[in-house]
Amino acid sequence: MKRNPRRSLAHDLELGPAMLEEMRQALPAVAEHVVAAVIAEVPSYADALSGPMGQTIRNAVQLALGGFISLAGRRRRTDLKTPAAPAMEGAYQLGRGEARSGRSMDALLAAYRIGARVSWREMSATAVRSDLDSETLAQFAELVFTYIDELSAASAAGHTDELATTGRVRERLLERLATLLVKGEGEDAIRGAAERAGWAEPTTLTAVLAPTSRARSLFMSMPEGSLLAPQDLLDDEDHVLLLVPDAHGRRRKAVLRSLRDSGAVAGPPRPWLEVPASFHRAVRAAALGIDDVDTELHLGELVRSADPDALADLRVAVLAPLEGVRESSADKLTDTLAAWLRHHGRREDIAAALFVHPQTVRYRMGQLRDLYGDRLTDPAFVRDATIALA
Repeated sequence: MKRNPRRSLAHDLELGPAMLEEMRQALPAVAEHVVAAVIAEVPSYADALSGPMGQTIRNAVQLALGGFISLAGRRRRTDLKTPAAPAMEGAYQLGRGEARSGRSMDALLAAYRIGARVSWREMSATAVRSDLDSETLAQFAELVFTYIDELSAASAAGHTDELATTGRVRERLLERLATLLVKGEGEDAIRGAAERAGWAEPTTLTAVLAPTSRARSLFMSMPEGSLLAPQDLLDDEDHVLLLVPDAHGRRRKAVLRSLRDSGAVAGPPRPWLEVPASFHRAVRAAALGIDDVDTELHLGELVRSADPDALADLRVAVLAPLEGVRESSADKLTDTLAAWLRHHGRREDIAAALFVHPQTVRYRMGQLRDLYGDRLTDPAFVRDATIALA
């Protein structure tokens, strides 16, 4: 939204037509003197004013000086709200251009101060040659510097508005990029979105589900280039999605430290175009209630929970030989079989885990061998039973 200068300039000057015309004739020379002084005293403009930008600045200076002379020739209160006054609108657009060029307002404000000084020196000389009395000369000086203040305010408004607009536009482009990445859209579409957003392609991306209440602070602690996905990308109002670039190898440890004790869940690093795999891992971990930030420490649990129906069927198949056994005995034999698998048949360790005597373990294992036969030595069965009873 454009911000307009709020002040008006009132003056009681009595500048004759001849003096105004002399000043108007001198405008090109004054403009060149202003530009030369700016180049000499503001280093960041030295290169900018030597190319096409130089002509733009020269035109803006002449427009501003011409606006001042027109103002000085009207003995009445003049409202300088942009965009009514061309000079004010020019100053506003100049501020926007500076923001687009990546420069701060410091250089432009310095240029305005220099411009005011040089312009006053040149135009006051004309006024003195025309025998302007001291009181009128003082009013003339006040009008010059107040006018420059108004131009500065218009440029500052343009600079601020451009930064705000650019920031909002880029934020939307980055959100669009995050959406395309998570949905696994075509590579061409994703690379095009990255280019439009000015986002440098990383080697890997890591999906992080962060609590909504801490999303902004956690996002600010992530490496440069991290993406904050739109909230509506998740079916979960309690979390937001962050995509963190190049959080692999040693860098992953630093990212995990930043997320520790925050309630966030980090998926694995994946090649950046394959980040949906990291996203789905993090979502599944959060759904399982895993409260550790690093999903890499819970791969077994994640694998076992990948297909609950298949796991349930596998458990039924593994325990099928116990179907004819009384329920209380079947439960004890199931616990013994699970402990036997975990402790690789070490009777003392199994007894300690079950809080029973080793002879009890020996007796139960005899029962299991009668029920299962050679399957207890079959690697495939041992694998399936380990998964089913883990």
